[in-house]
Parts: sequence; structure tokens; C-alpha cells
Amino acid sequence: MKVEPLRSCIGCNEKKSKKELLRIVREEGGTYSVDVSGRKNGRGAYLCPMLSCLEKAEKRKAFFRAFKENIPEDSLKKLREEIEEIAK
Repeated sequence: MKVEPLRSCIGCNEKKSKKELLRIVREEGGTYSVDVSGRKNGRGAYLCPMLSCLEKAEKRKAFFRAFKENIPEDSLKKLREEIEEIAK
């Protein structure tokens, strides 16, 4: 029997299966995006597909810890829009 890998949401800190979470990835050019496939190259962090977890991650400075840099405001806005589309 195959064991499902667990990941922690950087917003709420809940452990969930990889399939239940969204992967936020920093690509080589320094751009951030939601990785729907879970296979893009780059450093990744996991979030629940809810805006509340994105907001919690921002308040807790979890993105800085995960990516070792602050995410630019325009990238955060783009991530918020992508998560809103997925959450529908």
C-alpha cells in the first residue's frame, strides 16, 4: 500500500495530503505562481486553497521563511487572483 505524502500549509500549519494543497513556486526568474501540477522546477511552499490561509501566511511572514526573501506586492496580488480562481 502506497503512503500519501503529507505537507504543511504555511498559512494554518495543518498537515494535509499533497493533493489537497496548492504549491506556490518561485521560478528561476524570481517570479511566483501557483503550481497546479505540483511538478514545476523551483522552490515551493504549500497553501490550502483558501484566501484565509494566504492572508495568514502573509501576516506570519511565512513566505519569507519559505523562500528566504519577501514576495513583491505585485506577485502577491497575482497569487491572490490565481487562488480566487481555483477556490471557485
